[in-house]
Amino acid sequence: MYVDGFLLAVPKKNLKAYRSLARRFAALAKEHGALSVVESVADDVKPGKLTSFPQSVKLKKGEVVVFSWITFKSRAHRDLVNGKIMKDPRMGTMMQSGKTPFDAKRMIFGGFKAIVQA
Repeated sequence: MYVDGFLLAVPKKNLKAYRSLARRFAALAKEHGALSVVESVADDVKPGKLTSFPQSVKLKKGEVVVFSWITFKSRAHRDLVNGKIMKDPRMGTMMQSGKTPFDAKRMIFGGFKAIVQA
């Protein structure tokens, strides 16, 4: 399995809009072959002494941390699915500059090989 992971800060006032965007993106990703999409909002996430989720996204007052991931069969499958997603005109509409309900410049993301699945 391969996982794309995302960590971002969303203004609490934009959480409803973010959820709507995330649902549309999840449907798009699954339509193009993603196995699963999970979006989760911080519930028990505190600032740390050296590092933490809030510190990593430079969380501001009135924001909440969102942690999400998408699963794929393999990295090759991820690359194929992401290529289809990026070519889909609906993706461009969803991610129009300045219209996203979060600051994309503070989003952290990356791809991960699964080493344990239970």
